[in-house]
Amino acid sequence: MPALRAARAVVSPPPRPYDEDPARLAYYRDLVEPFGTEVDEALLRSAPHVGHTDLVDLLTADDTLRRCAPDLVVVAQALPDITPFTAIGPYLDRRLGGGSTNFGIHQQGLSAPFTALRAIAAFQRAGRSRTAVLAVLEQTTLPSRFPLVHDGDLVDSAVALVLDDGDGPRVDEVVTVPAGEPAAPRAAELAAKDPEGTLLVTGSRFDDAGLTGDVHRYRVEPGTYCTGVWLALAREWRDWQRRYAVVVLCDTDPRSGTSHLAVLRSPAAGEGAGDGLG
Repeated sequence: MPALRAARAVVSPPPRPYDEDPARLAYYRDLVEPFGTEVDEALLRSAPHVGHTDLVDLLTADDTLRRCAPDLVVVAQALPDITPFTAIGPYLDRRLGGGSTNFGIHQQGLSAPFTALRAIAAFQRAGRSRTAVLAVLEQTTLPSRFPLVHDGDLVDSAVALVLDDGDGPRVDEVVTVPAGEPAAPRAAELAAKDPEGTLLVTGSRFDDAGLTGDVHRYRVEPGTYCTGVWLALAREWRDWQRRYAVVVLCDTDPRSGTSHLAVLRSPAAGEGAGDGLG
């Protein structure tokens, strides 16, 4: 099962200048107008213009990632890049030395990083990966108004997790709760096994009604779509590893209503936990 070895996060990097290239504006029009949407030039001019390659450059700016030599690179995203069809997986692979198997997971909304964990676990079980990098990217420059981004005041953000077969917190289970079903009872069930040793990390849109007051909780602030709980993990995981045997990441996609939970268990946690990553 994948174990967390290192992590890096980027939030609200400095904006980049607007590209006045008419060809790019024409490209955006070709992209959105067939769907009855118009390009909003004022919106574009005021946007940060931090693309996926910029986020990858920032994630790989120090040795945290560059020294990990992954054999597998997975990029997860819920929102498109400034320029769609950019091959970000190979770009990140090259930044990390090259030679890895690499691919992207998108068009799944907030579930993309959770799907990525399942894929990485499958590669490990098949003996096809020892060290993987999972990058979760979120940029907010879009050619037309998108309520989730613009009404939600989302910021550019990115996370990279290094996952290997070491002794860090291991991804023990990934759970999907279909839309229309409450996810809080499943989270409470996981916490009930060890209330003192479990932390529930809930996204800003996760309905935690029904969780009792004696459950340890960390609530993620608004301002992100799919990166929220992963940013919290990247920042706090070492402290959480010292304080809790189990950390459960819980988030809900506002577009689909589907909820997802990822269980990270420290080696000190009780034996006998099953592998729910299939």
